[in-house]
Amino acid sequence: MLCTRITNARIVTMDPARPRAAELGIWRGRVVGLDEDVSGLTARRTVDLDGAVVLPGFIDSHVHLAWAGLKASAPTAAPSTRADDVLRAVAEAVTRIPAGGWANLGSYDRRTLDRPLTAADLDAVSEGRRVFLGDVSGHACLVNTAVLEGLPAWAVRSDGFLVEEAMGAALQSRPAHSLEELAGAVAHAARVCRSEGITGCAEAGIGGQLFGRGPIEAAAHQLAHESGRLPVRVQLMVASDALRPVATARQDTTSRALSLGLRTGFGGGALSLGALKVWADGGMMARTAALTRPYRGHGSASGRLQGEPEELTATIVEGHLAGWQLAVHAIGDRAVDVALDALEQGQKLRPRPDARHRIEHAGLVRPDQLPRMAALGVTCVVQPGFLLHHGDDYADVMGAEREGWLYRGRAFLDHGVRLVASSDRPVADGSPLRAVQFMVERASRSGRTIGPDEATTVEEALRAYTVEAARACHWDSDAGSITPGKRADLVVLGDDPRRTETSRIGDIEVVRTFLEGDDAY
Repeated sequence: MLCTRITNARIVTMDPARPRAAELGIWRGRVVGLDEDVSGLTARRTVDLDGAVVLPGFIDSHVHLAWAGLKASAPTAAPSTRADDVLRAVAEAVTRIPAGGWANLGSYDRRTLDRPLTAADLDAVSEGRRVFLGDVSGHACLVNTAVLEGLPAWAVRSDGFLVEEAMGAALQSRPAHSLEELAGAVAHAARVCRSEGITGCAEAGIGGQLFGRGPIEAAAHQLAHESGRLPVRVQLMVASDALRPVATARQDTTSRALSLGLRTGFGGGALSLGALKVWADGGMMARTAALTRPYRGHGSASGRLQGEPEELTATIVEGHLAGWQLAVHAIGDRAVDVALDALEQGQKLRPRPDARHRIEHAGLVRPDQLPRMAALGVTCVVQPGFLLHHGDDYADVMGAEREGWLYRGRAFLDHGVRLVASSDRPVADGSPLRAVQFMVERASRSGRTIGPDEATTVEEALRAYTVEAARACHWDSDAGSITPGKRADLVVLGDDPRRTETSRIGDIEVVRTFLEGDDAY
């Protein structure tokens, strides 16, 4: 007897062996058959979808759940185009904070303001509180003098605008979040994911000093799962600076590891260990993504690497030799060079054809880098939402020649580079359907077309959120397509993205989402 039979559906399996169906059977959380394979079987529950469309559950391969959940409950500085409006938001926030406490606000974006704000501006409205304005990019912040006074000298800038490591120092100086607070934040963000048709996601770097939300972030995910508050499957990437030097047998190739020696592949089911996350550079919005040529209109500024090239290379190669899957944050083309050089070196020392190493973002990729990516078998995990929301700014600072290199799609596919789409929430909008629409249209919110030659088909964009995303997370044997034997992770849509007008894809209703056959959460 089936647990659930889904009938009267337009099922898009993403499996070329059987691309369409109208009925499917579920037993103990797995798809057991389609159409005639299950039509004669009884079922405890029958769900008539009245012609709705069914796709494999979307997989968001690059998210920050704890950060997204915390940001959702924090005061915001957005949307603001006037500096005085931001200061009013700060002044209101500090009234709810005890004297000497911290006022944490999100979504600060100095690029859109009529004048730059400084620590002195915040001092005038902070009423003795410490003020931290998190930049929308996640790579910078603005703090007041009270925060600066508690930082090491190397991290202090008189104007209070801190980037990368200095921002990390400010983050680490804040009071730690409690385990329950973090678990609640994870749970909130995961519920939003589920409402958007997402059944699995990869948390992009826990335990690090630069972007981590505390030393117990993994425990928060575990608590959310154990308490029944994790409605999606989560894979945890580990920040590379969470590893420590270890002494092993001479024949072993592990030189740095987690305290227990765990690595990619540990765990399973709802919560597991994923890739080793290495940050090679900063972010485009903060102008810290490492480029080979300067940002247009910013003098000689060309961003920065997150360490010396030799140090980054050593971290990547040692991770490869230890058996990790690598997820290298590389937005600028200079950072991509460093990542490719290191991955090539690692593969020469110890060939691992199915390592499935990833380059996270791949925000600016030169034409000459495309064949190297294909030869190394790397997967590019891009964020279409970045260009949807910030594409006008990105295109302006890249200039006409480089604009078409931004967050590529078609060029990756034509060169045989695996393409995965993701959100990087909360940096950008998390909706997979809006991302799919952008991948086809390549149009920002303003209507500006950015790199039109990089447009994909709807089918290719859907693969980037299903089949290819599952492979990038080593879930392809269990997820990514509606195939007998795989988990019944499904999203039910009000219309078929492949048949509706492209301009309407982002507005298609997510009717319900099944995780292992269960649509209650």
